[in-house]
Amino acid sequence: MLAIQTLVDGLVLGGLYALSAVGFSLIFGVMGVVNLSHGALVMLGAYLTWFIWHGTGLDPLLAIPIVMAVMAAVGYLYQRGPIQLAVDRSSLLASMLVTFGVALMLRNVLVLVFSPDMKSISPGYAFSFLRVGGVTLDLVRIAALAASLILLGALAWALNATRMGRVIRATAQQELAARLCGVNARHVYGLTFALSAAFAGASGAILGIVIPFSPPDESLWTLNAFVVVTLGGVGSPAGALLGGLLLGVISTGTSQLIGPSFPNAMMFLILVLMLLVRPTGLLGNAFSASR
Repeated sequence: MLAIQTLVDGLVLGGLYALSAVGFSLIFGVMGVVNLSHGALVMLGAYLTWFIWHGTGLDPLLAIPIVMAVMAAVGYLYQRGPIQLAVDRSSLLASMLVTFGVALMLRNVLVLVFSPDMKSISPGYAFSFLRVGGVTLDLVRIAALAASLILLGALAWALNATRMGRVIRATAQQELAARLCGVNARHVYGLTFALSAAFAGASGAILGIVIPFSPPDESLWTLNAFVVVTLGGVGSPAGALLGGLLLGVISTGTSQLIGPSFPNAMMFLILVLMLLVRPTGLLGNAFSASR
């Protein structure tokens, strides 16, 4: 029964990992940019949700559309501003350094505004749970997993069934061909970054109801996103989901079987093995076939 409980906890945590990483995966797959400020955007979404909940009492899950809209605007301006300037004037490496600098600035801004203390979001059902057999199901974690799966499913549908999704995939596969067909690639990159930031904000909202958070956690969530993408593959919601679930199960299983101090060590071990054995991830690069 302990093994089943550990598995359930790992799947719930994995859903959160997947949602937090899908934006990172999308940016890397479409633009080739390693966004080192991704974790800071997750934290920004968490603090925005905390601010809405603390100020109005609105359920954090109901605040997700508001958070996603605000973060989408931030992401679009972020890409069309400093990141695009860095790419135009230097290289993709310069854009990575820009995102690293932005991550440091955002962390310090969050510390200045909200203090470095831990924050948490506790909706009315925060301490409710169900017991099925010998397995305890926390309602907050069930709601977090359900919200993560719904959002990942919506993103997969949008990328495959909508005109904008097809434009994003076409630009990622063959930018020159997309430009020749009249696609404004810069606008598409801005929209892609907006989508990434929106999902980072949504993951921050869900993160806030599951575990406490503070500004320094941004580096951890950037690292988690990198590991998830390495495990699952680049550019695909399905790859992010697979990688996130695997990472969640590995993390909780390591904590239970070896000790709570070892999940990070196991995570790095899995990362190194995947880079050596299958560097494109289990599902490969979603945009590599036409490149």
